[in-house]
Amino acid sequence: MPRKFVDLSIFLENDVLSDPPAFAPKIEYFTHDQTYEQIASFFPGLQRADLPDGEGWAVERVQMSTHNGTHLDAPYHFHSTMDKALGKRRPAIAIDEVPLDWCFQPGVKLDFRHFADGYVVTVDDVQAELQRIGHTLSALEIVLVNTRAGSRYGHGDYVSAGAGMGYKATMYLLERGVRLTGTDAWSWDAPFVHTAKKYGQTQDASLIWEGHKAGREIGYCHLEKLHNLEVLPPTGFFISCFPHKIRGASAGWTRAVAIFDDALMASA
Repeated sequence: MPRKFVDLSIFLENDVLSDPPAFAPKIEYFTHDQTYEQIASFFPGLQRADLPDGEGWAVERVQMSTHNGTHLDAPYHFHSTMDKALGKRRPAIAIDEVPLDWCFQPGVKLDFRHFADGYVVTVDDVQAELQRIGHTLSALEIVLVNTRAGSRYGHGDYVSAGAGMGYKATMYLLERGVRLTGTDAWSWDAPFVHTAKKYGQTQDASLIWEGHKAGREIGYCHLEKLHNLEVLPPTGFFISCFPHKIRGASAGWTRAVAIFDDALMASA
């Protein structure tokens, strides 16, 4: 039976709001009629007319962060150490050290689109959704959370949209062997604009980046800025999300894909 692929990645592009403006990528495009000089620098004496149709190559120059586009966060992004709760606190691994077997595993989708922007997902919420879909978590499954943010990609409120995963909800997943998670929102945590209001009222710093900081206790990775999660069923697919290999980096870009294959599922 032919495999079915669902692209879960957003575009890396100019002029579409996928990050706060100060952190947006910048892509400069050079077309075939603009690059003769680039080629001529390698071949002294070359004339434009010597090239087929006078055309050079197309090439782009990109200025970006490792956290632009759909990307995989490494434990090093969250904190300098990890695995405190496992009794062997150690330096957090960078993106080039993430085990590859974390990045190709059966997927589970939790539908949290009904939660308001800024809502912090609890353990009870996770348990209720797992009960609704009739699934028991297994070690290394990749858990994706579908929030309202997915429907707001490309709109002005994208960065502030969607629910976030709380510390205890994240730990619930990690304690069951999950080591890679994902969200269609800008962050695994609730959007900063909502957390800032709560912090302003309480001065409780533990609210800041609480889902990310679970990585201090058990090292894990998560995907951010996924797309198309609403078309996925709760289970029955694999996720492939191998990150770009950037030495010592806190994240790496990935083309995240859901793969449906009866034969693949039968062998899992």
